[in-house]
Amino acid sequence: MSNIPDELSYTKEHEWVAGLDDGLTLTVGITAFAADALGDVVFVQLPEVGVNVEEGESIGEVESTKSVSEIYAPVGGEVIEVNRAVVDDPSLCNSDPYGDGWMFRIRLEGDPENLLTAEEYAALTSAES
Repeated sequence: MSNIPDELSYTKEHEWVAGLDDGLTLTVGITAFAADALGDVVFVQLPEVGVNVEEGESIGEVESTKSVSEIYAPVGGEVIEVNRAVVDDPSLCNSDPYGDGWMFRIRLEGDPENLLTAEEYAALTSAES
């Protein structure tokens, strides 16, 4: 089974969210489960800084040697930073999905409605394995 850190929140689209306990700025990336399923990530397209997004909106994509997958906004808010390192070196999504492979930061607006706990995400991924 993939690594699923307890301190993060997750989406059904296999993204992780950090910082819910810290305030309004959240960091987002794809999970190790997603990275494993994709294979070698070769291209990442991220949203523009300053764009306002709605929860569930497609805002980027990840391309691997196997397929192309959409990146969805896990929460509504304003994108305040993107990780240029992951654009320059997409393999960070595979080698360090919960660290250097983070994708963007968003200033939360409203209450996130569809985030999963680590336990709920583990159950989801075990059903998909």
